[in-house]
Amino acid sequence: MLGQAITLIESDLASDQNLAQEIVEKCLPYSANSFRIGISGAPGCGKSTFIENFGLLLVEKGHKLAVLAVDPSSTISNGSILGDKTRMAELSMHPNAFIRPSPSGTMYGGINRMTREAIILCEAAGFDRIIIETVGVGQSEVIVGTMVDFFMVLMLAGAGDDIQGIKRGIIEMADALIFTKTDGDNALKVKATAQEFKRALELFPQKENGWKPEVLTCSALLQEGLDEIIILSNSFLDFTKSNKSFKQNRLNQQLEWLYQMVEQALKQLFYQHPTVKTCIAEAVDKIKSHEITPYKASQQLLDVFLHH
Repeated sequence: MLGQAITLIESDLASDQNLAQEIVEKCLPYSANSFRIGISGAPGCGKSTFIENFGLLLVEKGHKLAVLAVDPSSTISNGSILGDKTRMAELSMHPNAFIRPSPSGTMYGGINRMTREAIILCEAAGFDRIIIETVGVGQSEVIVGTMVDFFMVLMLAGAGDDIQGIKRGIIEMADALIFTKTDGDNALKVKATAQEFKRALELFPQKENGWKPEVLTCSALLQEGLDEIIILSNSFLDFTKSNKSFKQNRLNQQLEWLYQMVEQALKQLFYQHPTVKTCIAEAVDKIKSHEITPYKASQQLLDVFLHH
């Protein structure tokens, strides 16, 4: 039922929207009772292996875990592989775990446009730990930080100029930097790079909630260091709840959600406007023939939208 409900809220069909929103609203009183964890990381850093073993440890400790994994959509075919269940075979079979892969679609930021609604449904279904896995590390992935309580960035040592190669926006939003794959020949390199980042983080301004981001190392494959990450995440939860920043962060996220919904609704109204549809085709032809600049064309289209 949870899977079907998420499919419904992700539907683009106008006929599904009223029922979808009614379901979300009915679930609201039963939501907001989980710990939401965002996980991002560059391709190849071992996100799926980490989430599976991290998740198995969480359910062993008595938690009910939902994993909302967002797969990148092709800009050509709009298709997505949605292979996370196959990469998390053991976790997906656990009775206290739910894994839902969703396509990112046209949404930037490594998330699906209905990720927030999906979180509410999972919480109403009784899951007290929600993991949101994003499609990768990029400047736009900071959006996931606006919908989770605790944001982890998985790092891979030895993948180039480590300090310069990662986006500053991601580092500033991260509550923990986790260096993966400490097994084998990579172990010494990982420890050295982790120390570099610990020193680098001293130069960053303090986060608004007063939390000082930690740098940890782990081997998900060997299941080493995962307990320490769970302890750290629980410490974060206690820390932010004790200084009231947890509640304030959730409120800020609600307001961010409001503004994003307004932007999406306005965008939809604009492109569905019958006169705008006609004028867009004309504007495209004029831009192609160098009769008008894209800026001027956009101003004319907005004028049509507002006054027709």
